[in-house]
Amino acid sequence: MADCAIRPASADDAQAIAAIYAWHVANGTGTFDIEAPKAAAWAGKIADFAAKGWPFLVAEGEGAVLGYAYAARFRDRAAYARTCEDSIYIAHEARGQGIGTVLLAALITAARTAGFEQMIAVVGGGEPASVALHAKCGFAHAGRLARVGHKFGRVLDTVYMQCDLTLGRDDP
Repeated sequence: MADCAIRPASADDAQAIAAIYAWHVANGTGTFDIEAPKAAAWAGKIADFAAKGWPFLVAEGEGAVLGYAYAARFRDRAAYARTCEDSIYIAHEARGQGIGTVLLAALITAARTAGFEQMIAVVGGGEPASVALHAKCGFAHAGRLARVGHKFGRVLDTVYMQCDLTLGRDDP
């Protein structure tokens, strides 16, 4: 399992988070973004999440941010207030070390503590590694939207997965 510490993100992490996400924007289909936000935008997002009481976590090892994950309200409409959507990204060079499993498990616990009852994963491109990670952490397949994205000359699906946070899983 990964040798890392999980902690709340701070504005000091914004540059590292921006770099991790920029790699995924430029090289992957897990996000449908085609331009990566700058560090200032990430610092603002971290502050916004803290103000709302939503979890935004980083995995840190040997003084470096190895990945990050956050949970935000799934939709703005009031009836969705207890449902969140997760986002998780691991630094390219740190993938395959179990960091995603540790980070997502911590995010599930933090989201539950923040009052969320359902967590939705929206997996761009149906990325097999992300689908496997979410399944490992207790998510069930909830649907697929076919041919909804276009990136790198490919037509991509989006996979929806769901985790019921009310089941009291301490170790998803």
